[in-house]
Parts: sequence; C-alpha cells; structure tokens
Amino acid sequence: MAGSGVFEEIFDGEVFKYYVDGEWRKSSSGKSVAIVNPTTRKTQYRVQACTQEEVNKAIDLAKVAQKSWARTPLWKRAELLHRAAAILKEHKAPIAECLVKEIAKPAKDAVTEVVRSGDLVSYTAEEGVRILGEGKFLVSDSFPGNERSKYCLTSKIPLGVILAIPPFNYPVNLAVSKIGPALIAGNALVLKPPTQGAVAALHMVHCFHLAGFPKGLISCITGKGSEIGDFLTMHPGINCISFTGGDTGVAISKKAGMVPLQMELGGKDACIVLEDADLDLVASNIVKGGFSYSGQRCTAVKVVLVMESVADALVEKVNAKVAKLSVGAPEEDSDITPVVSESSANFIEGLVVDAKEKGATFCQEYKREGNLIWPLLLDNVRPDMRIAWEEPFGPVLPVIRISSVDEGIHHCNASNFGLQGCVFTKDINKAMMISDAMETGTVQINSAPARGPDHFPFQGIKDSGIGSQGITNSINMMTKIKSTVINLPSPTYTMG
Repeated sequence: MAGSGVFEEIFDGEVFKYYVDGEWRKSSSGKSVAIVNPTTRKTQYRVQACTQEEVNKAIDLAKVAQKSWARTPLWKRAELLHRAAAILKEHKAPIAECLVKEIAKPAKDAVTEVVRSGDLVSYTAEEGVRILGEGKFLVSDSFPGNERSKYCLTSKIPLGVILAIPPFNYPVNLAVSKIGPALIAGNALVLKPPTQGAVAALHMVHCFHLAGFPKGLISCITGKGSEIGDFLTMHPGINCISFTGGDTGVAISKKAGMVPLQMELGGKDACIVLEDADLDLVASNIVKGGFSYSGQRCTAVKVVLVMESVADALVEKVNAKVAKLSVGAPEEDSDITPVVSESSANFIEGLVVDAKEKGATFCQEYKREGNLIWPLLLDNVRPDMRIAWEEPFGPVLPVIRISSVDEGIHHCNASNFGLQGCVFTKDINKAMMISDAMETGTVQINSAPARGPDHFPFQGIKDSGIGSQGITNSINMMTKIKSTVINLPSPTYTMG
C-alpha cells in the first residue's frame, strides 16, 4: 500500500503530508484536496491544502539553504543525486502503484516511468559535473582596438530558487527532469505537483529526502491551484519557473515578471505520410504514437495527414491494429485505460460529436463508460472540424487526406501549436525538405514523436512553449553566466 514501509512518515493514516525544511508536515489550513481515481471515479487519496503562509515559509527556507548549497562542491552534489536515483529505483513498486491509481497509467508503464526517472537523475549528475566544471577564458585583444590588457573568466552560477510544476501525465518523470538540473546547478527547488499525480510526486520527493539533501533545499507544496497557484508563480522569491502542462502556462507567462521561463505547453503533432512510405511501419507508429497512454501525451500523434493515393491502405492497416488494443483497467496493463478525469472525457466527447455532425467517417463505433473511452480513428476529417485543430488528449485520432505534400505542411503550420511532427518517406531528400518546412520544435523522420531520450533537446514553438528542455539545456537554462575580468597593470618596463 502507498504510504507504508519506508514511506510511513509521509502519511498520517488519512492524508498525505507536504514536505518543507526536511520534514513531513500537516498544513495549518486543516483542509485537504481529494485525488479521484480515474478508474473507480472515487476518492483514492487526499493531500494537504497548503496556505500562502506555508508557501512563504518554504521559499524563505529555500533561499537560505540555496546559499550554502551553491558552495557545496560539485562532486558532492552529484553524489547525492546518484544516491536519490538509486533509492528511487529501489522503491519503484509503491511509486508505480500511485501512478496506476492516480492517473490510470498502465502498471508496466508506471514502473518504466519511475526507472526512467532514476536514470534521468543519474545522467543529470554526470552531465552537470561535465558542463558546470568548465569555464571560458577570453583575452581582450581578440576584439579590434584592444591590447592584451584584460583577461575574462566566465563560469555558470545558479539562479536561486526554481519553481517546478510538472503535469499529471508524467508527474514523476517530468518532476525529476526539473529537479535534477536545478539541484546539480546549485539551486534550491520548490515543487508544486499536479493534483492527479501528487501522491506519486510526494513519494518521489521522499526518495530525495532519504538521500540526505540539506534541509530547506527541496520543498513539495500541495494544494489548490486557485489558492496557491498564482501566489507561487508571482512570488518575488522565485528566480525561475519550469512548467509543463496546458493552457495555464500562457497565464503564468503573462504574470511571472522578469524570471527565466521554461515551458512546454502541449501540441497538435502532425504525421505526414508520403506515397512511398512503408505503410506497415507507419501503421504501427500511428497506433503507438496516437493511442499509448490513451493519447494523453503532449507528443502523441494528434493528426494524420496522408496522401490520398495510399490513404485507404493505411487506414485499413491502422484499423486492424486498433482492433487488437485491449481496453480496461490500468492494473491489468490494458493498452487503453480511463482518461484522467470526467471533464477530460467530456471534452473528448465534444470533439467526437462535432466530427460526427460534420460528416467524419467513424472507423469504430464511439464507445464510452465513465472515463474510459474506446480507441477511435476518424477518417475523412476536414479542416472545419474541431478535431482537426484541437488537442483531444485522449484516444481519438483524426485522419485528413491530402492531395499534395504542400497541403500537409500548410495544415501542420496553420496550427497554433508547434511541438513535434513526423514524416514518413523512403526519400531522405524529401524528408529533410519537409522537416525544414514544418514549424515545429522537433521533426521525427520515420518514427512517431517522442520526448526522449531525455538528454535530447526538447522544445516547441508558437503556443507549444518557451525555451528548450532536455538535461543539458535545462542545466544551462537554470544557471547564468558570471564574468570576472582581470585588468593587467600597464607595462612600466620593456622586457629584454
């Protein structure tokens, strides 16, 4: 059971505690927030509803802890991160159990997320030692009109206190992708986990606690976004915000003030299929890319743009694979599990109803039980349908038939989103030309979009985000350059 054994101190028998100053505490509010199991649609867990005063305290403590942490040798910081990674992997089972119950992630995928998170933390420690251990040396006479009278030494220094806000769909992995770089770079960290996924995140934070990080350096604040969300993101004590999620990110960016922002805000990832593509490869990637974790991934295939001449053959192959997907509970490792909430299911249904009214071809019957939506491929989707542009975040995938590559590129680029895209063709020249033309942060050639490996750069353009992620980019983004200039005395003698 989550909250048992090594995790006993994070749970008081009814409510999970929040983490501050190296301790697990109950909020003075006396209130809690319910976490509803998407499968049973009943309350599974409760977490503390922290107050603004508790947020202030966490940030004040973080500021103090960060000063001494920044002076801690780099190898010691790395050592603690390696220790946290090992503890995280050791306790993958109870953390994965939380993911299954909070966000209906299939059991095997939940375990994979925790293991991947441990690997990410270890890699971050190694990469941090490499890139933070290097500085730069400049001499003044490399710029016109200057003598060699100045030496400039540059190094990377921490920003201060980082606010990390991960999303519900990867509440552990996308938390450590922010925590690891922040800590190795010498920053303190305040984590505000999503409500669905908060208990898995609290378990993960306990692994960092057990690793022995200094008190106050890491805090995990739970609560209602309406009460502490804006308060956190607009707090003068926060020096950088790393956010992954949806529309909320736009509001944060408008309110945050002059702090560095790292944001990944969703996508409408297009898959362009050319006539010469290997259709078996395309079909398996569309099913994996469009339906894994019930389509609740920012890098899921969200629209298929296929050349008319191969569309019938491709749709037939995809339908054959969709028919084999298992639908049911996450505990049973079903391919398709319930979406995260009733409001999410209702939104997806709205897109389906709109597509039906406007004449899309339903390749399967639309079926829903509670939050569980059966996988659905919609053929002959047209640009006047909402599903052509909006992100369903569910197991519903539109197919738009195109008569030219330019038509596909135009549809992709007309979207407000620009996270990832993919193109399937055997012609590398065409693939590269299409990649150059697609307005997205990443283009995958002959594979479905994906965020990993976690050290690859990961970024979106337009409404898909600000800045770039990936371990190296995150470390660089969570530091700033410090220059020290040595002014040499004027020569008063000649060397002979």
